[in-house]
Amino acid sequence: MEGCISAMKRDGAEVVDPVTLPSQNQYNESELEVLLWEFKHDLNAYLRERSDSVRIKSLADVIKFNEERRGEEMPYFEQEIMIRAQQKGPLTDQAYKDALAGNLHLSRTEGIDAAITKDNLDALVAATTGPAWLTDWINGDHESGSCSTPAAVAGYPHVTVPAGHIRDLPVGLSFFGPAWSESKLLRLAYAFEQANAARAPPRFLATVGFGS
Repeated sequence: MEGCISAMKRDGAEVVDPVTLPSQNQYNESELEVLLWEFKHDLNAYLRERSDSVRIKSLADVIKFNEERRGEEMPYFEQEIMIRAQQKGPLTDQAYKDALAGNLHLSRTEGIDAAITKDNLDALVAATTGPAWLTDWINGDHESGSCSTPAAVAGYPHVTVPAGHIRDLPVGLSFFGPAWSESKLLRLAYAFEQANAARAPPRFLATVGFGS
């Protein structure tokens, strides 16, 4: 991240560091609840439109299919999230509407919009996520952090470009901002790509190195 900031400064960017989102981590649980409602609604809508040759027509059908083929479909993990989603009602539920409205207020008004306004910024910039991790059948994922949630919850634009490599694994840099800032974000992301030139063609390695 320090290297990315240096590259932007060399190219003439004015960088405010650090910048904080006032509402960060205040909507983690409610954001998941909204996801469960919308996942069920949207998956059901998608499956209903498939041709008659597709026998799976709903989330309930997916869950049943997995249960009937547990040895093949779930040898290591369960389907708890899909089961929780199946228990949700329609998007007309007041609980869903309240959770969605709260999330939008926190992620927009008290989140990205507040940070942009406070420091008069063109965009927010952060490491997209850490390098990919090995699949762990015992302990699950080993995510090292991500900046994708605020823009995703707000429904705001978010552009990711190559930033470099950590032990041969690619990492990205994210540019995100308020509503309708797509053109500005694309210009900034493109300028960073030209200044940093971090993209490398993918390679199919048997293993990765342990150098810096």
